[in-house]
Amino acid sequence: MTTTPDLADWNRSIVEEFRANEGRVGGQFADANMILIHHVGASSGRTWVNPLVYFPNGDQMIIVASAGGAEEHPAWYRNLKAHPEITVEVGTETFPVEATELTGEERDGLWARITDRMPVFAEYQRRTERVIPLLALTRKA
Repeated sequence: MTTTPDLADWNRSIVEEFRANEGRVGGQFADANMILIHHVGASSGRTWVNPLVYFPNGDQMIIVASAGGAEEHPAWYRNLKAHPEITVEVGTETFPVEATELTGEERDGLWARITDRMPVFAEYQRRTERVIPLLALTRKA
């Protein structure tokens, strides 16, 4: 979900690159696992698509609601809390998942692994007083 035209254009260009290259993108995301989440607005009811980095964790994909360290959670996080059954694109595959927020030791252990892999997320956490949420996406049968 976007709040400014610049962000909308940036997201759109990543989505286009993702789809044109079987789920791969370049630039700052060249070595990252990328996912497109399709979600419904909690208030608007509109369908949105956001490109995100994800971290494999067994049969789950972990996404980070960092918003670049902003003081508020990203809009897509609120949407997933309201409507946790979403569709994702990973590579060339599209499938349904259920989003669950991780808490406690499970969240903390994964956070340590994520920030080791991509230290920028630790920097985002330093920018905000909120605890950056982690959500597990589990494929639905």
